[in-house]
Amino acid sequence: LLLSVPAAPALGDPGPLEDVVIDRYYIPKICLREVQMGDFIRYHYNGTFKDGKKFDSSYDRGATVAGVVGVGRLITGMDRGLQGMCVNERRHLIVPPHLGYGSIGVAGLIPPDATLYFDVVMLDIWNKKDKLQITTLSKPEHCNRTVENSDFVRYHYNGTLLDGTPFDSSYSKDSTYDTYVGTGWLIKGMDQGLLGMCAGEKRSIIIPPFLAYGEKGYGTVIPPQASLVFSVLLVDFHNPKDGVFLEHLEVPESCKRRAVTGDFVRYHYNGTLMDGTLFDSSYSRNHTYNTYIGKGYIIPGMDQGLQGVCVGERRRVVVPPHLAYGENGAGNKIPGSAVLIFDVHIIDFHNPADPVEIETVYRPEDCNVTTRNRDFVRYHYNCSLLDGTKLFSSHDYEKPQEVTLGTNKVIEGLNSGLLNMCAGERRVLIIPPHLGHGENGARGVPGSAVLRFEVELISMEEGVPEGYLFIWHGDPPANLYEQMDLNKDGEIPPDEFSTFIKTQVAEGKGRLMPSSDPEKVIADMFQNQDRNQDGKITSEELKLKSDEDQEKIHEEL
Repeated sequence: LLLSVPAAPALGDPGPLEDVVIDRYYIPKICLREVQMGDFIRYHYNGTFKDGKKFDSSYDRGATVAGVVGVGRLITGMDRGLQGMCVNERRHLIVPPHLGYGSIGVAGLIPPDATLYFDVVMLDIWNKKDKLQITTLSKPEHCNRTVENSDFVRYHYNGTLLDGTPFDSSYSKDSTYDTYVGTGWLIKGMDQGLLGMCAGEKRSIIIPPFLAYGEKGYGTVIPPQASLVFSVLLVDFHNPKDGVFLEHLEVPESCKRRAVTGDFVRYHYNGTLMDGTLFDSSYSRNHTYNTYIGKGYIIPGMDQGLQGVCVGERRRVVVPPHLAYGENGAGNKIPGSAVLIFDVHIIDFHNPADPVEIETVYRPEDCNVTTRNRDFVRYHYNCSLLDGTKLFSSHDYEKPQEVTLGTNKVIEGLNSGLLNMCAGERRVLIIPPHLGHGENGARGVPGSAVLRFEVELISMEEGVPEGYLFIWHGDPPANLYEQMDLNKDGEIPPDEFSTFIKTQVAEGKGRLMPSSDPEKVIADMFQNQDRNQDGKITSEELKLKSDEDQEKIHEEL
């Protein structure tokens, strides 16, 4: 409400004033509210006479003036002159005697019939009918939950008076303000103003004095009857009754098995606070996090949150602080009472009691002979991690892989998976790390990794017992040395030895230990018999392995 100002004559003494003269010499660009009759206001002023002599000043007393407009508690000139003012507006008021202290004045302070000059700045306006004013400044697109009474909240704020004077800020303390909502720990206006907020939401909350610190104010920073303005950013919140919240972001269509207590899980994760601040990431270390679940090796919330995961699953685990790091937090990255969000990707998991998992993809109908330990096999394979990461493949080489089973030349799980196979059979093998490369892994294989092998048996050759390089299918020839000494000169050089053994194999009388290099097997046999290493075998040196084993038994006896 703008009061009219009587026009003054251009020259000479204007004569006595009939009404208050108002000079609005500073008007804020934004004026959300103007003083009306019945409003409660706070303001500063200097009061002077026409000659500039000061008779009163709220500044000198160090306290603002507070009162109600238009109910007769102020001189009439002030009641009129303050109406229509905005917060932070500045006015010069000229109050004639009949609207001031009249012909009586104020003894020792204001003479009779004095015209009064006031320089006023409006600081606060409110009314008993006012309600909390909440303005949402920004809000996340996704908001699954909002603050309710009894929730524990963590928020940042800037607190100012209505005129913009700051009185407090959590930012200056470099720490959020943490408290329960609706339990009387906050002023009533904040208890109400935080309700319905989302994590990450920003609000402006204007609180009238009767919902703030009222007539008493607070210390030296909040005057009595002050309206308060809080700019609030809700960082996170939870309820002490909260459990772990799970959001299944991606679950593989085929999930044959889910993790349970006692399983060992390898997973990648990003760990963030509720406002999105990253506090940890396995990706940054280029290494999965590996642990048992349900055994207390990790925070309780993750122990619960990883239950039932599938290999390849992506899951969001929201952990309240009482299931995480509690009131104390952890290090300088996880504040006390912080809600933690883990975005998890399960790479694999296993149980220490797991055997090799064998899936037969194809088995020939005429499968009469199957592989055993000591057999020599040729096979193709593709090896990968359970997340599909390719590690090795025999197809990258010219020949299939060759190995004698049961000789510790391949990992235990692969050896087991190649047993009882027919030539032409194809299998998928899932090998847990304790039957693979263990906790330490191997070149190109991460520690504790579950391996997936696709194997195809190309061919197999029957093996020989452990410790043997050659066996006869029946009894060995009588007079073995004489038959082996082809030129009858009383000694057997390498060429005679090799010719004799090859003849026995060709005639089906015996077989060599299967190998990709039979010449080396024969050479090893010759070296074993040439006991003095002089390049020839004598009759005294030639002994069957069965005879050697018998001699050892007698020696032990």
